[in-house]
Parts: sequence; structure tokens; C-alpha cells
Amino acid sequence: MTNHVSSTIIRYVTLLYSKAPNLPLEALLHRKTTILLSFFFPLESLDRNRKPEPMENPIRWTTVWVVASWYGSNIGILLLNKYLLTGFGFKYPVFLTLCHMVACASLSYVAIGLARVVPLQAIKSRSQLGRLAALSVVFCYSVVCGNVSLRYIPVSFNQAIGATTPFFTAVFAYLMIQKREAWATYAALVPVVVGVVIASGAEPSFHLLGFIMCVVATAARAFKSVLQSILLSSDQGENLNSMNLLLYMAPIAVAFLVPATMLMEKDALEFTIDIAKKDLKIVWYLLFNSSLAYFVNLTNFLVTQHTSALTLQVLGNAKGAVAVVVSILIFKNPISFIGMLGYAITIFGVVLYGEVKKRYS
Repeated sequence: MTNHVSSTIIRYVTLLYSKAPNLPLEALLHRKTTILLSFFFPLESLDRNRKPEPMENPIRWTTVWVVASWYGSNIGILLLNKYLLTGFGFKYPVFLTLCHMVACASLSYVAIGLARVVPLQAIKSRSQLGRLAALSVVFCYSVVCGNVSLRYIPVSFNQAIGATTPFFTAVFAYLMIQKREAWATYAALVPVVVGVVIASGAEPSFHLLGFIMCVVATAARAFKSVLQSILLSSDQGENLNSMNLLLYMAPIAVAFLVPATMLMEKDALEFTIDIAKKDLKIVWYLLFNSSLAYFVNLTNFLVTQHTSALTLQVLGNAKGAVAVVVSILIFKNPISFIGMLGYAITIFGVVLYGEVKKRYS
């Protein structure tokens, strides 16, 4: 023990003199605390000139939670819409969309007007309000068509068609604003379309009306994104973030959907009340489903704040594949190898399109 203590003291005295050979005795004795601490702490921890080892990047649990919520809300609303419109016998897609928009309008007001999740962006002119109304109509149309398609085709096929959004976006951008891409970018869209053609031909549950409605919904989403870039000019400070955009668009959508529901699905409310008297679960299903419609937009906004554009693109492509797998496991809809191959080709085309567009932009 005595040898250990002696050797330890010699080590530290050597360290002190090596660090400051010309140090006066008083200053050296002032460091006696260092020697005493050496009995309890390792030599390296007391070396002030030693650089601390860099810590590994901690896991960003907030980002993980946001991405998981984004996946859960997007996939959850798809599956619940499918269940309500087919398995539960709720055959009112327009009324279902109306419920979604009412929830989006209400929860947007709570989130922005009361909770101040994001700053409120004011509408600056009547012309801007008119442009928002036009966007709301297109937005409503795309959601209604998407919900109608789920009555007739499986979620897996719905997602395969929805993956062609970049194709329609490129077409509308060229037709509406004369935006031309490099030839390689257009070439990358070929497998996107070819994959859907293959998947459609081999889809065991193919339904013509469902297919048409899904294509129209996909085209309408692409049309809305291009129209939004035209109508809400950033040069005039009219751009709104997605949360404020939903805050203004949802009430306008409700105003359009109320007469549309009364005209096209006049017995929807009566049917819902009758079902609720027998089974209250329909009320909870509709409330939860409508809330998910809002959280899809909320989590989409949050995930763009917590990830990069490239990460968002990768996560978006993977989300569609996850939705396909989960829907097949839940609904047990028949699939074919050729159909899945077609979907894989479409996803490959979407990824290739994103890479090529990034390189040539």
C-alpha cells in the first residue's frame, strides 16, 4: 500500500513539474489538492490540458416521435377510411370528407388561435381570399375523390396510383407555368407510369370507377400544388405555411361540402343517427377519424420542421410501402406478384425522379 501511495505521489509531482518546470514552490504547494484527489480520481481526469472526448450525437427523440406520429396518422386515416366505407357500411364519402373538414377547421382554430402552435398569418386582400377559395375547391375535390376510390379499390392499389403524383405535377407545371425539366427528369417518370399500368393490369380487385376516382384524386392533388405556387405568390408576401393554409381553407371547404352533401348524400346524417342509436361506436369512429384528418396536416408540418428535404422524401416513399403492407395484413385483400412488381417499379421511378430532379435543379 505504501509503495502504491509513494508511486502515485511521484507520478503527480512529475506531472506538475512537467507542466510548469519553473513554477515557484508556493504555487506548486497550492496544487496539493490535486495530489490528494489522485487517490480517488484517475490521472487523466485531472489533466486540465486534456481535451474531452467528443460525445456521440444523442438520439433526437422529438424527431423520432414526430416521424412516428406522421406515419401513424397518415396510415391510420387511410385504414380507418377504408374500414368505415366498406367494412362498417358507411357509404357516404362526401359526408365523411365534411366531417374531416369540420374537425380541421375547429382544431386549426384551437392550435393557432388559442394554443399559438404557429403564428397567425393574416389574409392581406380579398383577392388572396378568392385564391384561397379556389384552392379549397380543388382540395375538397381531391379528398372526396380519394375517399370515393376507397369504397371500390384496396388501400394497396390506392397507394400505388397515388405514387404517380410527381408525374401529374410535372405535367401540370409544364401546361400551366411552362416549367420545363431536363430530359432525364422526364425519362425518370417513365417507370412511375409503367409500374402503375402493370399493377392495374394485374390487380385482382380492380374496379374501373375506383381506379378513375383515385387517378382523378391524384391529379387534383398535383394540380393544387401547382396552382398554389401560382396563386399565393411569395413575391407579394402571400405565402402561408401549411397550418395557416389549412386554417383558412377548411372553413371554405365546409361551406362547399355542406350543400354537396345535402345534394348527393341527403340521407347521410339520418343514417348516421340511426346507426348511432344502435351502436355508439360509429360516433367515436367518426370523431377519431376526423381528428386524424387534422393530425395528418399537423404532423406533416412538424416533420418538415424536424427533418431535411431528402429525409422527408425518403420517409414519404417508405410510408407508402408501409401502408401497403399494413393494409394487406389487416384487410387480407388478394394480391399478385405482378401487381407488387408493378408497385415496386413505380416506387423505384419515384425515387429515381427525386434524385434526377435534385441533380438537375
